[in-house]
Amino acid sequence: MKALGLILAGGNNHRMQELSSKRAIAAMPIGGSYRCIDFALSNMSNSHIQTVAVLTQYNARSLNEHLSSSKWWDFGRKQGGLYTFTPTVTADNSWWYRGTADAMYQNIDFLKKRHEPYVIITGGDCVYKLDYNKVLDYHIEKKADITVVCKDMPEGADISRFGVIRMNEESRITEFEEKPMVSSSNTISTGIYIIRRRQLIEMLERSGQEDRWDFVTDILIRYKNMKRIYGYKMEDYWSNIATVDSYYNTNMDFLKPEVRNYFFRETPHIYSKVDDYPPAKYNAGSDVKNSLISSGCIINSKIENSVLFKNVFVGKNCVIKNSIILNDVYIGDNTHIENCIVESRGTLKANTYYCGDDGVKVVLERNDRYAL
Repeated sequence: MKALGLILAGGNNHRMQELSSKRAIAAMPIGGSYRCIDFALSNMSNSHIQTVAVLTQYNARSLNEHLSSSKWWDFGRKQGGLYTFTPTVTADNSWWYRGTADAMYQNIDFLKKRHEPYVIITGGDCVYKLDYNKVLDYHIEKKADITVVCKDMPEGADISRFGVIRMNEESRITEFEEKPMVSSSNTISTGIYIIRRRQLIEMLERSGQEDRWDFVTDILIRYKNMKRIYGYKMEDYWSNIATVDSYYNTNMDFLKPEVRNYFFRETPHIYSKVDDYPPAKYNAGSDVKNSLISSGCIINSKIENSVLFKNVFVGKNCVIKNSIILNDVYIGDNTHIENCIVESRGTLKANTYYCGDDGVKVVLERNDRYAL
């Protein structure tokens, strides 16, 4: 592949509420067995991109642990490798990443030492499949300076947290609004970009000299009328998980057969770090309908339209409906959970009731177990 990959996985926002208080958004569990960043990494690997750098910052410990070995995504160091970069105090700089452009600028030496002509930039907070080779071929065919992967959102979707673009008949971007409250266009940027490596270095150096630190507002929008910026429309499934509702809905999408088959069975596959848990165990009294139950779980009760991540214990006479239970949760007997996201490594005591009556409820309970 004639490109290297950059995954921007250092940001955080308050729309995830307590879910991002102890982990990066890119490390959020997805679909029972994955982390969100697995989708970007797998797309890189499946597109034969051999060198990938992940830029982490906020609550990076669990994410860095997940990325501790490149073998899960087949990034061999002899061919390139998987690199993890966090902000580093140097004689010249003591800043954390001040924005997406600054994150790349602080690691500009890595870009300068590489030889690949192109760079693929993406975030770590989206669930999708994409062959970056097709986007690169499109980029070269259009003789573009920058290519932005975009997607048409359905009617009524909240686009106020995305960049909204308009293109002419040649797919050249003519307007780019960053997170507008109201827009007549429903075409959004997915946060995936292709740009020539040397041009990216030049833009980052100029932005750094001018104290401009955001890639979208200080590079894309600023250079919109100076550079040839094109849009590449993505037709398949794509979801950004960076709010509680979108995170919940994305996991619930995996209960749909077409989405589940698309990610779990159809090639190319999505890869992740493997934990050696035993298969899920269903004891007498278990009744599971339209749910994902991950390895290591022990089920003794009724579960419906829910996603249970790894190593979850469900006691007797419980009811779990329309809920997401994250890793290593102990649920005591006679517990009712509905329309909730239960945070990992918690204990829900027996004879308790949790229900998200006005939307999705995030359940946080202290883990007072010594052993399971």
